[in-house]
Amino acid sequence: MIKSAQEIAVMAESGALLAQVFDRLDRLSLEGRSTMEINDLVERMIVDDLQARPASKGQYDFPFVLNASIDDIVCHGMPSADDVLRSGQIVNLDITLEKNGYIADSSTTYLVGEVAYPARRLVRATYLAMWKGIAAVRPGAHTGDIGHAIARFARDMGYSVVKEYCGHGIGTEMHEEPQILHYGHAGTGVQLEEGMVFTIEPMLNQGKAAIRHRPDAWPVHTRDGKLSAQFEHTVAVTREGVQVLTLRQGESAPA
Repeated sequence: MIKSAQEIAVMAESGALLAQVFDRLDRLSLEGRSTMEINDLVERMIVDDLQARPASKGQYDFPFVLNASIDDIVCHGMPSADDVLRSGQIVNLDITLEKNGYIADSSTTYLVGEVAYPARRLVRATYLAMWKGIAAVRPGAHTGDIGHAIARFARDMGYSVVKEYCGHGIGTEMHEEPQILHYGHAGTGVQLEEGMVFTIEPMLNQGKAAIRHRPDAWPVHTRDGKLSAQFEHTVAVTREGVQVLTLRQGESAPA
């Protein structure tokens, strides 16, 4: 769905507010906090401080404002008072925010306390893989170019890409067209046009790409029990290339 310049400007406002949430989480010590405590903190930030709506709450009957996916949880981890974060863990916090009718979506995988090098390497590689995908965005490119860039980088780093979940168009609805696969062949898929807005959100696994979950319940785990990490930004296709609508303060594309 093509967005007008005015619509993208409104979405950029939502994205900037969501970036503020992550900027505050970046300064928060997560060790010793439960994922439910973090959920409640984020809800207060969005509702009380930013006068916005947590768009995930109530979506598909999901009762929380964020997903909290720890260690081998690939995605859709549900906050719990019993899940107290410990040093050495990694946790992905996936948050959405709606302001003035338009939604922004973003996520970050955090290191909790002192984290071993293999986990830190996975998290860093996943962040870079997301940016490889973002760098492929421009008018005339294809969705397959995004997936190809991500999967090639992940493979070169020794990681696998989860194929069951993908990025998505976003706007007044959480999930719109097009779908953004994180694997694929260059030059294939939907051709990108100025005004498209979508998420890029690769999930990389330490081990194999296979996942496991109950068909009627969250969350999703790696099948082999190894770690998984994810990063996500909402981006817009511009005449010049790409605008990252959820960019954090001081964040820029890695050199």
